[in-house]
Amino acid sequence: MSFTIFPAIDLKSGQVVRLAEGDMARATIYSDDPAAQAAVFSQGGAEWLHVVDLDGAFAGRSVNGDVVARIVAAFAGKVQLGGGIRDMAAVESWFARGVTRAVIGTAALKDPDFVKAAAKAYPDRIVVAVDAKGGMVATEGWAEASDMPVADLARRFEDAGVAAVLFTDVGRDGLLKGVNLEATHALAKAQTLPVIASGGVAGEADIHALKAIAADGIVGVICGRAIYDGRLDLGRALAIAA
Repeated sequence: MSFTIFPAIDLKSGQVVRLAEGDMARATIYSDDPAAQAAVFSQGGAEWLHVVDLDGAFAGRSVNGDVVARIVAAFAGKVQLGGGIRDMAAVESWFARGVTRAVIGTAALKDPDFVKAAAKAYPDRIVVAVDAKGGMVATEGWAEASDMPVADLARRFEDAGVAAVLFTDVGRDGLLKGVNLEATHALAKAQTLPVIASGGVAGEADIHALKAIAADGIVGVICGRAIYDGRLDLGRALAIAA
């Protein structure tokens, strides 16, 4: 089974940032030129890029459209994007701007029929984001916690035609604590959709550990702050994943 490294670009006010535990007040700015960062990742060999419209996630609507269009133009591979995608118009708008996959989180919990309709209209192009706080699904840019276990949300979409489940442990995101291997593995085994891991990647050890259980349905990992801080070399990560 192939294993994909997704370098991440998180957008806030048109800048590349990383948050700590999803807190907009705890943002570190890494670049004022997201398209240039996308080009760096492309030149480094990445075939996929993970982009988050943080402003959109909190606003409940897509925000950084023009910036994303420049990112897509600068990146030779494929782009998956999430943040504030709550209706079909938003999905269609991002696809029109060249995005390959739309990542849907809050609406997966609050409007599952929309997500299923989107997956039917665009097979293998919708990713369901399952963001966890204490094992329960977090929504609204991670600002709210629900009472639904993460596996239950993923199972809703097993037969819907979605491409994957993106699982993030919010409590580790942006903190370099290491990926939550146990919870990621448990989710992969609890349902049938492929799982992309996210949150807390600190270095090569996380890539090795995830790759070792890839056969159980873990198909990739999002890498953000570890790359920006120099703790993880993109080329090395791609080599481990290959």
